[in-house]
Amino acid sequence: MWSEAFLVDTPSGEKVAVLLMDTQGAFDSQSTVKDCATVFALSTMTSSVQVFNLSQNIQEDDLQHLQLFTEYGRLALESNDSKPFQTLQFLVRDWCYPYEAGYGLEGGNKILDRRLQVSDKQHPELQQVRQHINSCFSKISCFLMPHPGLMVATNPHFDGRLSDIEHEFKEQLKVLIPLLLAPSNLVIKEINGNKVSCRDLLEYFKAYMKIYQGDELPEPKSMLQATAEANNLAAVAGSKDMYSRDMEQVCGGDKPYIEPAQLEREHERCFNEVLNLFRKTKKMGGAEFCQVYEDQLCTEVLETYENFQKHNESKNIFAAARSPAVFFAFVIILYLLSGIFAFIGLMSMANVCNLLMGISLLMLVTWTYIRYSGTHREIGQVIDSIADFIWEKAMGPIYIFVLQLSVQKAIESQTMSSTGDRKSSITSLSRPETRKLK
Repeated sequence: MWSEAFLVDTPSGEKVAVLLMDTQGAFDSQSTVKDCATVFALSTMTSSVQVFNLSQNIQEDDLQHLQLFTEYGRLALESNDSKPFQTLQFLVRDWCYPYEAGYGLEGGNKILDRRLQVSDKQHPELQQVRQHINSCFSKISCFLMPHPGLMVATNPHFDGRLSDIEHEFKEQLKVLIPLLLAPSNLVIKEINGNKVSCRDLLEYFKAYMKIYQGDELPEPKSMLQATAEANNLAAVAGSKDMYSRDMEQVCGGDKPYIEPAQLEREHERCFNEVLNLFRKTKKMGGAEFCQVYEDQLCTEVLETYENFQKHNESKNIFAAARSPAVFFAFVIILYLLSGIFAFIGLMSMANVCNLLMGISLLMLVTWTYIRYSGTHREIGQVIDSIADFIWEKAMGPIYIFVLQLSVQKAIESQTMSSTGDRKSSITSLSRPETRKLK
């Protein structure tokens, strides 16, 4: 594979990354039929356009080999009606019969139609080969290239100079390259009807690498399983990214603190949207196979939501200042208790309060330094845990009790005031009637 991805803007406005990949030649003296079939199948599964390079003509054995290569496609068709592969481009080099069919695409398609034509006079096996090839690829075409010239074929010192290449070959090359690589002619890679992004392609590569780690070459069925796995993982990654983008709009880095209840409502909305997206995405492997990855998506989304919760909580000024506020209030309480104990003569209790007050001040200073410097965060987490413990076990219950008592007293005071006003009003209304009776 070429080390650089070429970024191209298509006429539709999409930005497409073009990857060029070359494979070893098929059916040489060192490769078995299974080796060739595996290499061809792998390159076809990861490519949107497969250029099948042949010498001089399309022979019957080339079609037989192609059927062997596309065994993966036959298995894929059993579980899906859509064609597993996209474009197959036959490239016949050194075409020697321009009087029968001219160079280029038109002459190539003329020859290809003859080779792939199915008739009742053919043997059933030959008919099956042609039907299988047509069923596996969405588009099949052929391009005929002339011979590049004797200087290229016979000169061992040929260094690629254009002056040594035949004019007709260069002219046809000017037609072939735009046919494959012009922005308007680029074929975006799709698997199971879904366009494959760069991130998705990485998932497919990872899946294929797993099944190629053993000593034995994988069977087509194993490659189909790996493709289905990567297909579902790509759907999980796309849905999770959508959830993260939507939640970033709600409580991202530049967004203010949001109420926890509202954050949970937004989470449920975004979660339902990405779950529907995952279910609507065309996937391979069947319902039971896809359910495993749906459960994985739910788990990962919940983990992401927990991170958003923590991030949102860190924006709460009062939550961030909780530890210093607890220690500061604790120091004041200990100072007052120390004074009271010293006044009544309990010096041992006063000394304990002073010791605790010194420890609290030390923790407060340490916490401030850690927050300012960003170092020793583990110690800061311990101090926060101590502050939470003091608040939950001591100061929090006292605060709630005092608050409830204050509210109760206020309600009683308001009730008594309302009762007094009602009695006064009744008395003032009844006095005129009493005078009238007398």
